[in-house]
Amino acid sequence: MFHWLLGDKQGLARIFQHFGQMLEDGRHIFDAASNTFVGGTDPAVVKDDLYATDRRINSVEQKIRRELVVHLAVAERADFPICLKLMSLVKDAERIGDYAKNIFDLGRQVRDFNSDPLAADIVKLKDRTSRLLAKMRNLHESQDEEAAHAFCVEGEELLRGCDTKVNALLADGAGSQHAVAAALMYRYVKRVVAHAMNIVSSIFMPVDKLDYFDEDPDPE
Repeated sequence: MFHWLLGDKQGLARIFQHFGQMLEDGRHIFDAASNTFVGGTDPAVVKDDLYATDRRINSVEQKIRRELVVHLAVAERADFPICLKLMSLVKDAERIGDYAKNIFDLGRQVRDFNSDPLAADIVKLKDRTSRLLAKMRNLHESQDEEAAHAFCVEGEELLRGCDTKVNALLADGAGSQHAVAAALMYRYVKRVVAHAMNIVSSIFMPVDKLDYFDEDPDPE
């Protein structure tokens, strides 16, 4: 969908680069936040960088939207679908930062989660999600449709896995601080992955199908 932006369309190419920075910052903030919960990182060490990165994400989102409005004022008709997509995708990128802040808050409140039996599973989930966010950034550059489909297949698997874990914790009814924290972490990671899938699916989905992965299916 965005292949032609890599050419001489200076205005949109610049916006495309700004969006790439948002994606890079999204992975950074997710890693920093998750490591306070299951990586042993002291929240005080990363707090300033984490919030500065989040402010940069928000600032770039606003900048992209301003530049898109300006571009649309003089754009060719063919540019309109691209601009509409980018208007939607910057919100997904911004939301990744928001959920990372939620994870950071969790890490500040629960400092002994690594003693929980679920810690090893959440470390694996965190690492796998971080790799997906790196793939998301690379796919933004390559616009590889086949790889984008594969990304969404893997993402769907992660979403189902997070739901399974949350449902099991709710059914257990233990109610401990660790159980609540684990359920929240699975839920936050699920939302991060869903927003990443929205971004990647834009490579092959039309404008009207965007945000599909950010909606929970109706219960059976």
